[in-house]
Amino acid sequence: MKVTDLNGCPIEVIDLDEAIGITAQYKGYRHEDKRYSDFDKKLCAYWTDMYDKLTAIKERLNNN
Repeated sequence: MKVTDLNGCPIEVIDLDEAIGITAQYKGYRHEDKRYSDFDKKLCAYWTDMYDKLTAIKERLNNN
């Protein structure tokens, strides 16, 4: 299946459960160095968007 990321790029997902697990981890990552806080906010928004899209797909598949 394909998911469109926050930048409009199509991402192919082979294993939905694994992708959900990876995005759940990534959305919590932060640099220890606070100089990267703006970059971390962008990354968090990206991974949270992907996680939300993937979990919505899983929920839709489970309801069918």
